[in-house]
Amino acid sequence: MLYYLYATPVASVIFVLTIALSLYVFSNPQWYTKLMLHPYTLHRDKSKWYMVFTSGLIHKDWMHLIFNMMTFYYFGFGLENMFVQFSGALGHMLFAGLYVVSLILSDIPTLIRQKNNPGYYSLGASGAICAVLFSFIMFQPKAMLGLFMVIPIPAYLFAFLFLGYCIWASKKAYDNINHDAHLFGALAGIGLTILLYPWSIGHLIEQFF
Repeated sequence: MLYYLYATPVASVIFVLTIALSLYVFSNPQWYTKLMLHPYTLHRDKSKWYMVFTSGLIHKDWMHLIFNMMTFYYFGFGLENMFVQFSGALGHMLFAGLYVVSLILSDIPTLIRQKNNPGYYSLGASGAICAVLFSFIMFQPKAMLGLFMVIPIPAYLFAFLFLGYCIWASKKAYDNINHDAHLFGALAGIGLTILLYPWSIGHLIEQFF
């Protein structure tokens, strides 16, 4: 972990900040309504724009936090390291840009759809994490990882299982977790990766054929 702290400072900051703020709201639940995304309020008061970012730094419970941070740990640190290999020191900023822009883009459909629903709140880093996950796959789709730390599984299969679960959960859950953001986060990650590294399309195709 020490290596990651030095080699991938942006991913390390995101990782630590997300865990720390999530743990804080676990102990201080009154902060949920202040930090969660509330499209109804944001549509009527643009000064609450910060909700788009703060909602991506907090989680509903331990399971939600562990699941997201495990995924980010598998792919976020490696992706930032690849960006640095491709673009030098600028890679850190490109990784930060991909994460933040994807977080915003993944929430836009929800902001539009729920702008007149005063009862809708959402939270979680899932949109940005899906962007990181699918961006990573553009470069290393067959990288192996351990599902639940035990079962070997290629990255591309993990990604589609993850996305499939999120789409299913979005239809079933009423838990304030913005499951809809997963799909749009994944699309944002792919689009931004192609924008930054157009050659990634050919590279991805070569990995499979």
